[in-house]
Amino acid sequence: MLIDSLFVMVTAFVAWHGLTWRDDAGQSDAVRLLFGAIALLFCLRVLFVDIFKVF
Repeated sequence: MLIDSLFVMVTAFVAWHGLTWRDDAGQSDAVRLLFGAIALLFCLRVLFVDIFKVF
């Protein structure tokens, strides 16, 4: 449970950073968006399946 919670916190931060990062011109990077989206999927999967036991 502790490792799951830690994993969710870390992947949530990676997802937030990847999805909200902008350069000086205000453009987002495709690689950061991709890895942010992947991190968000893993975060939500562990949160709902392993911690909340919804599915």
